[in-house]
Amino acid sequence: MTDKHDPILMFEIFKEIGIIEQLSRAVLEARLPKGLIAPHFAVLNHLINRGDGAVPIDMARAFQVPKTSMTHTLKGLVSHGLIELRANPDDGRSKRVWLTPAGRKMRDDTIQALAPEFNALVAGFDVDKLTQIKPTLTSLREYLDDARNS
Repeated sequence: MTDKHDPILMFEIFKEIGIIEQLSRAVLEARLPKGLIAPHFAVLNHLINRGDGAVPIDMARAFQVPKTSMTHTLKGLVSHGLIELRANPDDGRSKRVWLTPAGRKMRDDTIQALAPEFNALVAGFDVDKLTQIKPTLTSLREYLDDARNS
């Protein structure tokens, strides 16, 4: 019988999630254009999912990184023409982040470039297992997000 209060069990579950993240990050970064890394892609994906006009400090909180790290990531995206920083009409001291058409295209192109890896996964792994656990993973993420924000 599994003891759901066993910290070793919880550690092992999150260890597996962490290793999966590391492996998938390496695959993603191999498909990104030169000079871009997974955090750049994550910001583009965040803007697609949440919408344009995000404030950098809010993005730093969402990614749980220091504001300076987010600023550095955003500067890299600006230099590649993938986002624009515009004045914040609600606060003259800050900016808002907007995807450029090139940013949207690069994000979509990167996902398409991952097709060989996804096809290999479909061929070599029971993807039905993944689709079955997706709702559980989503619930876990939502729980952790809520716990972080409270």
